[in-house]
Amino acid sequence: MSYDFDLFVIGAGSGGVRAARFAAGYGARVAVAESRYLGGTCVNVGCVPKKLLVYGAHFSEEFEQAGNFGWTLEPAKFDWPTLIRNKNREITRLNGIYRNLLINSGVTLLEGHAKMLDDHTVEIDGTRITAANILIATGGWPVIPDIPGREHAIGSNEVFFLEQLPKRVIVVGGGYIAVEFASIFNGLGAQTTQLYRSELFLRGFDGAVREHLKDELLKSGIDLRFNSDISRIDKQADGSLLATLKDGSTLVADCVFYATGRRPMLDNLGLENTSVTLDSRGHIKVDEHYRTEAKSVFAIGDVIGRVQLTPVALAEGMAVARQLFKADEYRGVDYQMIPTAVFSLPNIGTVGMSEEQAREAGHTLKVYESRFRPMKLTLGESQERTLMKLVVDAETDRVLGCHMVGPDAGEIIQGLAVAIKAGATKAIFDDTIGVHPTAAEEFVTMRTPVDR
Repeated sequence: MSYDFDLFVIGAGSGGVRAARFAAGYGARVAVAESRYLGGTCVNVGCVPKKLLVYGAHFSEEFEQAGNFGWTLEPAKFDWPTLIRNKNREITRLNGIYRNLLINSGVTLLEGHAKMLDDHTVEIDGTRITAANILIATGGWPVIPDIPGREHAIGSNEVFFLEQLPKRVIVVGGGYIAVEFASIFNGLGAQTTQLYRSELFLRGFDGAVREHLKDELLKSGIDLRFNSDISRIDKQADGSLLATLKDGSTLVADCVFYATGRRPMLDNLGLENTSVTLDSRGHIKVDEHYRTEAKSVFAIGDVIGRVQLTPVALAEGMAVARQLFKADEYRGVDYQMIPTAVFSLPNIGTVGMSEEQAREAGHTLKVYESRFRPMKLTLGESQERTLMKLVVDAETDRVLGCHMVGPDAGEIIQGLAVAIKAGATKAIFDDTIGVHPTAAEEFVTMRTPVDR
């Protein structure tokens, strides 16, 4: 049978664009459909604008510390609309870059909602298009719990477009998005409360990292409330929001921001017309090669619910393109030792196993930790401390995990991730000469395991 395209990609986010570009580069006839914005969540309402807001929030600390180095500053003033306007301009520029990447690669870009009619056919604005293969890369969508007054709350889509910085903010959630936005609002001057329904946020991260960040966020002035959740939200006559907690207490805020999870974005996609099935969590079910139950349909990224990170979606997109059109270069995605960062203030950087994961896996461990006050802060009164930690297999000496809480943690962990992925041992770390004076050198100077 003759098809209009060799590959039809639904979704022009990071993974979809990467798959389309590579497939076109291999000579395939490729089309991409996108109904919202080019670049997906990461570029528009995720990683990129969030990091820009984190930079903005960090300036408050820089201004505070500048006086310790002899700088005299006028009282600093912050203007939220300026930050948002400049952020929007940068996102528009990136949208254009994504458009050019696709078009210059020979990809046909169709801006409209694609609905699947069967395993080989999609419909856009009444036009039917056939493809030998279809790739679903539609990403995720934030979820706000169904509580009374949920219409008064916002999620991670709306938060980037607030017209003014709220004076009082409640952040609900315990994942990385929640702690990042608690840091952003707090750093920009808002009175910030973070609620989390369980004992401690950042479930799945190393225990020492979680505890250390909790201490640092408390020092920064964030009101952390664990084992706490909202039962209802009521709008007051003055426009403020009254949040009633499950224990009966109340909080008043100008903004209630939910970061309590995301769902796969499958709305009106037409999966019921195909052989595609979902798993028990509602994600598209795929095999190790990202193929669904419909052999001509593939899925990658947040919709399959594996590791929901932009670089992982990029790798999955490349894997699908190579599998279909460049089989001799195909290799699967290795989900082990994936480095990641949380852009809270201070940052978290981590790669490999947490101490808890390593023990559960049966490893006998040597654990190395260092906590210190960063050199940059020693001329002032700030009591912020950095944590660095290595989790080492006592029998093989291999470094199983590397964790950091402190300035530029993501930048530092990226380099170390290469060594850990390559199987570096603690002896190799010890034999590596540090760059002095830096915080990063602490990773190669830790000599004594902590006593457990």
